[in-house]
Amino acid sequence: RSGCTRQTIHAIEAAKYGPSLELAFKIAAVFGVGVGDVFQYEAVEGVQAESDQGST
Repeated sequence: RSGCTRQTIHAIEAAKYGPSLELAFKIAAVFGVGVGDVFQYEAVEGVQAESDQGST
């Protein structure tokens, strides 16, 4: 359905693998829900978004 293996699903569930955006959308589509209903985004400490860095 989503085009990935059960091992990949297990790794995602165990938080050992973060899916690509494409895979995240495919998994959400299998359940008929939005990506935000299946996955939560957690910012990585020490990494800033471009809009947070200020212009140089």
